[in-house]
Amino acid sequence: MLTYDSTGFRLDGRPLRILSGAVHYFRSRPEQWPARLAAVRAMGLNTVETYVPWNLHEPAPGRRERLGELGAFLDEAHRQGLWTIVRPGPYICAEWDNGGLPGWLTARVGRRARTGDPAYLAAVDAHFDALLPQVVERQWGRPGGTVLMVQVENEYGAHGSDAAYLAHLVRGLRGRGVTVPLFTSDGPEDHMLAAGTVPGVLATVNFGSDPEGAFAALRRHRPEDPPFCMEYWNGWFDHWGGPHHARDAADAADTLRRILAAGGSVNLYMAHGGTNFGTTAGANHADPPFNSTDWTHSPYQPTTTSYDYDAPLDERGLPTAKFDAFRQVLADFAAEHPDEARYLDGRTPELPTPEPLLDAREVTLDECAELPFGPAVASPVPPLFEELGLEHGLVRYTATVPALSPELPLTVEGLRDRATLRVDGGPATALERGVAAEPVAAGGGARVRLLVESLGRVNYGPRVGETKGITGVRHERQYLHGWHAEPLRLDPLPDPAVWTPGTPAPEALARGTLHLDTPGDTFLAVPGGHHGYLWVNGFLLGRYDARGPQTTLYCPGPLLRPGPNTLTLLELGPAAPTRIALREAPGTGG
Repeated sequence: MLTYDSTGFRLDGRPLRILSGAVHYFRSRPEQWPARLAAVRAMGLNTVETYVPWNLHEPAPGRRERLGELGAFLDEAHRQGLWTIVRPGPYICAEWDNGGLPGWLTARVGRRARTGDPAYLAAVDAHFDALLPQVVERQWGRPGGTVLMVQVENEYGAHGSDAAYLAHLVRGLRGRGVTVPLFTSDGPEDHMLAAGTVPGVLATVNFGSDPEGAFAALRRHRPEDPPFCMEYWNGWFDHWGGPHHARDAADAADTLRRILAAGGSVNLYMAHGGTNFGTTAGANHADPPFNSTDWTHSPYQPTTTSYDYDAPLDERGLPTAKFDAFRQVLADFAAEHPDEARYLDGRTPELPTPEPLLDAREVTLDECAELPFGPAVASPVPPLFEELGLEHGLVRYTATVPALSPELPLTVEGLRDRATLRVDGGPATALERGVAAEPVAAGGGARVRLLVESLGRVNYGPRVGETKGITGVRHERQYLHGWHAEPLRLDPLPDPAVWTPGTPAPEALARGTLHLDTPGDTFLAVPGGHHGYLWVNGFLLGRYDARGPQTTLYCPGPLLRPGPNTLTLLELGPAAPTRIALREAPGTGG
């Protein structure tokens, strides 16, 4: 069993320095897990950590999907000679949509999420009933078990102060059979450690620099706990319209060396970042104190499809300069502390051979189809996405200005997050959350149509749990009532009734065929595209956006097959792209 005191960890009575790296099973394809985990082990790590996104596994109330992926990932970690750390939430942040909380749930409970509210706790308990058995049966000490630790919530001290809620989670984990050590993780600020920790539960800290100061703060609150950086932020994530983040490899390696020199265990966040496939990317909001609007025109900051994170293993899983620098630090540590730098087995795996990369080429989009919106829902006010049973996608809202009204300006309220506005089928006006737009006027009897697109839900801070859609439209000061809302889910690929040969158009589906002898990895670009969505063989890769910094979408080889492959595009900007380009390297800018 794993035990600890102020001097460190012991596993089955022998010293152990936990040398971990974060690899999220849901940000790569299952076929890629063996190579990703082998590379983590080759870097010199002995443990892998993963979050569990609740909303991925319960996309609608009581509907469970892909639950077995966590257990399969833990089994693969065992095959690769790695111990494991599981962080099951319920909230995970992770730059993931809504911080992993289901949108349908937060729409119901609102500000009561992440508290002891009975309705929220009932949903958490049902989720843990379904999820935790595969963790419990894989705990260290059981046959094939590698799970050393399980987290209680995530960075709760940055959010709230409901100690009874945290205690309920602890009782729930223990009552469902979790016997390995539990832990919390928080920023190294006094108020966060005071509110986020639980008596009798290991406390850890998250940071990207100044390990000495962070561990000193942890010792003030928990002198009996060993120093452990549960998230060493060695890179960072990107927002659409912002810069591509990168951190000098030598600087990152120096901080890692100092963590280890201070006696700390560590979890690299990230070891491999991966991809926010589909509509899973989260967002941030720059309300104070999140004051980072100097580089963007909007305080709302949606996260890119790529979650490369400038990690030691890039989005495709290949080692970077940071990988080499970290491997040297870990090798030096193992040579100096062979009693602590233990491994699950004695293997020294080699770096796996990368998947083949497809040659550059272009695919012509030569078929198109109208968007197959669902049946219209009538409502006095425009219903939210959540009220339509839609987590993400598009909603087409229509209403009519009352007769005899003069021509007056329209105001769209509560837009989350993008829309095109048309009056009587006229020219489209692009609207974006938090961005001023040219006024649009409408007179009596005019037909108002809004096509609204959701982007990521905020995953950190006080706006977690936001809803999507619009809250109202005013004609001068008078609200328009009598709405019809037509929803369209984008994941999986919507199935149009008819595909016809023709030229692609905005706000319509377009597709082309990629013929392959042998599949491989590639990066897909949309020349001339503004923003939209891209599918490969019906799988939604994610969003593209001309604002950058990501100008290509990574397409894993396992999504492709020998023979014909279908590439499908939905362009929501003013452009009409006619092709999709395969590139041999990722594209970033901005």
